[in-house]
Amino acid sequence: MTRTLLRLIAPTAAAVLLSACNGILSGIYDEPETPVADGFGFQSGSTMTQAGTLYIDATDYKVWTYIDFHSMTAEARAVDAEAPTAWDIAIHRYDAKTNGASVIETAASGFGAQITPEGEFVSDVFTTDKIVTDMSTMMDGYLSYAESDYNPELSKWLNVDMSTMPPVYTPSRKVYLIKFTDATHAAVLLDNYMDDTGVKGFMTIKYIYPYIF
Repeated sequence: MTRTLLRLIAPTAAAVLLSACNGILSGIYDEPETPVADGFGFQSGSTMTQAGTLYIDATDYKVWTYIDFHSMTAEARAVDAEAPTAWDIAIHRYDAKTNGASVIETAASGFGAQITPEGEFVSDVFTTDKIVTDMSTMMDGYLSYAESDYNPELSKWLNVDMSTMPPVYTPSRKVYLIKFTDATHAAVLLDNYMDDTGVKGFMTIKYIYPYIF
């Protein structure tokens, strides 16, 4: 676990951040106060032309959710725990990593037409300053991070702009193709990043696996 010092925060922004930590801006930084809903994991399978639905709880900064498209399973584990024996991608909040796969963002914003990748697939990189594990220390001038692999391409599916308070969340609305080590592919689209009450971190992912192009 690493800690990174933050630059001094302007008084107005600091006041807003402190309010967020006290729960006034619930769902931005805090742990959700509402009970976790049932029905997480793979909600429906996919066909060659019809996307399935995957729903995960990514509200906890100390958890990776490991997803296996091959077996249609999802499992949450602590950031410092070993990964499952079999998994394809993992999600931490909106950060993503893969199990030796590579990813490309496509121009497609849905699954209605054939999706063909243009450009290069992007592999994971190792990072020490992307995977935030503790936001509660922000007012003390630092954040805690986990050392981890990280896929910068798939993580583009949601941009969180923290230059303003509250942060601005902008989903790419793009389909991402994931190329696994067995040469199969999945197509995924971040359909939503919050639940019906507006608590952020509950992710609805549309997918097709296997995707053939």
